[in-house]
Amino acid sequence: MISAGPSLSIRSLSRHHSSPTGVDSFLEEYSAAYTFYGAGKVALRDGLAGLVEPGENVLIPAYVPDAVVEPFHELGLESRYYRVESSFAPNFVDVEQRIDANTAAIMSVNYFGFPQPGLEELHRLVDEYDCYHIDDNAHAPLSVDNGTLLGTRGHLGITSLWKLLPVPNGAVLFQNDAETIENFQPSPIAGVRDGLDVSDCQFIVKSVVQNLLDGNETIRDSLDAMFATEDDDTPAVGGPHERYEEGKRQMSRLTAHILEESTPDTIRTRRRTNYQTWQRLLASRDDLEFVYDSLPRGICPQAMPVRADEPQQFLTELQRAGAGGAYNWPRLSRSVLEDPAYEVATRLSREIVALPVHQHVDAAAIEDVGTQLRR
Repeated sequence: MISAGPSLSIRSLSRHHSSPTGVDSFLEEYSAAYTFYGAGKVALRDGLAGLVEPGENVLIPAYVPDAVVEPFHELGLESRYYRVESSFAPNFVDVEQRIDANTAAIMSVNYFGFPQPGLEELHRLVDEYDCYHIDDNAHAPLSVDNGTLLGTRGHLGITSLWKLLPVPNGAVLFQNDAETIENFQPSPIAGVRDGLDVSDCQFIVKSVVQNLLDGNETIRDSLDAMFATEDDDTPAVGGPHERYEEGKRQMSRLTAHILEESTPDTIRTRRRTNYQTWQRLLASRDDLEFVYDSLPRGICPQAMPVRADEPQQFLTELQRAGAGGAYNWPRLSRSVLEDPAYEVATRLSREIVALPVHQHVDAAAIEDVGTQLRR
């Protein structure tokens, strides 16, 4: 069964025969300054804390998960959703109607590991209204667009490491200019834990046993329930505020170890190969439309998103064919779902199916799924 994300193995915990280049070295090559955190939203709160004042507002795209607003609310900021186009570009008519003299920042999002469309116009508005640009790069820690690492094109940016690697938590805050660096106010939960703790050990045991039981969903579901505790770092547990609060911890020492033992070029290559395999296998289906027609050089896809005429039916097909890790994205805010103005974001959240392309998927397994889908 193809899972939604990469899994931890004993091999991941031991030093490889070849020399890994490490994610840390990769980040140093592209970023002026960065800091590790347990969760991206908490990193964003710290990055903004020294730049904004309570009562100001932040503009964010409607097509984002419901918990994205939590760090803004903690800082006393008003969050204003703006409409998006089907291409994921901002609806700039709507953005200009919502922006005002109290706008502290505008957020853009690099969806599924690809660059945000419409950045030139967004930068024009940022300059005109003298506000900050937040480059939300949660999906794309290793994506490089024309020599620039995604997440470093705004005044500050964030990226999520647990969406790339088999780790219990992990995120990066990018400070991309002198002002954001000078005004940075790190909280006590910035940085990396000094040592392994109970949650790291839990994560290791759960991951190894899940690998041994791979293919038996009943046992795996029971295992998930067994290990679910109040200290669970799983980002999807609980409501928006609960998930945000759960992220308020330093980056795991286990995560730091996995980062050191990873080779970004190898991860990117494997994800690109898997993306292109899905693309080839699904090209003839009339009920699916590729969200991105091409895979530009340097991009490390988080998933292979497709628009499906019957998304739930397609997900069922994938499950039966052995790709149970496919999913709809994201879980939208209730205020977005209940407002007809955000019809495009709501439609996208229902029709887009994200197919797993992570580095622990063998392209041959995707080929097998393709064979099953054709039957």
